[in-house]
Amino acid sequence: MRTGSEPATARSALRMRLWLSVWGLLWFGGGTAAFAVVGRVGWAALCGALALVALVNLAVVVHRMRQGPRFQPGRDVPPYLPPSRR
Repeated sequence: MRTGSEPATARSALRMRLWLSVWGLLWFGGGTAAFAVVGRVGWAALCGALALVALVNLAVVVHRMRQGPRFQPGRDVPPYLPPSRR
């Protein structure tokens, strides 16, 4: 949640997400191929779907990394208000 007072040194674990996505893409891609070879169509489809999820995550991470470390939303995006206490 964005409050408008985040620290200037806040960091994201994008590099870790990048390598985990690559690792998952390799495993699920290999699983898709292996299950397709042995004739397990259901398992191959499941691994293929998970490989697709890993690929989309990889694309999002690369996009965010290319935005740079100092990316800030524009002036038209107001900071979120902190949740009100009941």
